[in-house]
Amino acid sequence: MELKILAFVLAGGEGSRLFPLTKERAKPAVPFGGQYRIIDFVLSNLVNSGVYSIYVVVQFRSQSLLQHIAEGWQLGGLLKSEFIIPVPAQMRTEGKDWYRGTADAIHQNINLIEQSAPDLILVFGADHIYRMNIRQMIEFHEQKRAHVTVAAIPTDKKHAKEFGVIETTFGNRIIGFHEKNPNAPTMPTDPTKVYASMGNYVFSTDMLIKLVEDDQKDPNSSHDFGRDILPKAMDSAEMFAFDFMTNVIPGEPPGKLPYWRDVGTLDAFFEANMDIRSISPELNLFNRAWPLRTAGYSEPPSKFAFDEEDRRGQAIDSVVGGGCIISGAMVKNSVIGRRVYIHAGAEVLDSIVFDNVDIGRRVKLRRCIVEKNARIEEDTVIGYNLEEDRKRYHVTDSGIVIVEGPRSSVELTRMTI
Repeated sequence: MELKILAFVLAGGEGSRLFPLTKERAKPAVPFGGQYRIIDFVLSNLVNSGVYSIYVVVQFRSQSLLQHIAEGWQLGGLLKSEFIIPVPAQMRTEGKDWYRGTADAIHQNINLIEQSAPDLILVFGADHIYRMNIRQMIEFHEQKRAHVTVAAIPTDKKHAKEFGVIETTFGNRIIGFHEKNPNAPTMPTDPTKVYASMGNYVFSTDMLIKLVEDDQKDPNSSHDFGRDILPKAMDSAEMFAFDFMTNVIPGEPPGKLPYWRDVGTLDAFFEANMDIRSISPELNLFNRAWPLRTAGYSEPPSKFAFDEEDRRGQAIDSVVGGGCIISGAMVKNSVIGRRVYIHAGAEVLDSIVFDNVDIGRRVKLRRCIVEKNARIEEDTVIGYNLEEDRKRYHVTDSGIVIVEGPRSSVELTRMTI
């Protein structure tokens, strides 16, 4: 069976709970894992799955995201059917509004659907860290002859109050939606778990158009798929849940469980970064059969300098991006971005350091997130006295210290006259 598939990636998230990391950028543009952005995960999943017609819906503080897509996600332009195109709010509603919800984002771009006439439409979020073979979800959707398929992940019942929960039959037919309800029904096959919606959907085109157009007529709707549209479609649409735990990624060892993390908070973001630097990481960045793609930069190799007893450049249980110089410093249990210079005598422990950071001599960092372009003066100590740190930095309840940096400069061409 040959299907025309169009994907919408919803990348307009404000990410208020990730502040101050989202002070200058949308949540999907937040750096992750030393050289990636959060949006790279969904785009890699789509491209690796054979989906090449993609619109990226943007809204809040989108400049960093637009620049990243321009630098890293151009498919070449040889085939008109292969594209990744950012789409801002089109102001197509009567009130000429910005996107008012996930469903409104699709409705405002309904002309893109009408122009391409796809058989199926994928609507995926851009703010989770995960690997997914989306082809298997599409195959499941077709096998069930579904109008709507929702990606679902089994989650401990105690977390039901944190997610939109899907109620299903034994055959995974959806019979109810429960938004952040601690008493939501459990899975038919496991009374200790609930099906949490991942916010990723496959729609038949005709049904999606009908649902979003009907939703526009409801003055009380928040125009959200999970909260409004899908619950109201229970009687008119055939809906099924795709169990994410059945998803198989090419190149992964047999029996390895799929990885998915919601990085909606600073603590969750920190822990997801720590996952990739562990000895046997749950998220495998070294699977060549399912690469995690991103913008390519011409960075030199990273360099570790000096091998003296009190001045040894080393990184232990850590991930280090390109172009770094670790000069007589210790890095341990950390994730280091690109072009980071760590000077002699410094110690970076259990921390995340974004790109283009300079860490001075004898600096001590522990459980920190250091923003792009930060310059940390020599002998500075952060993460050891949280009361003092709160006077200068943003500190989470769990004791993670966020060190902000200045905006990146923009190089302009020069003209001689």
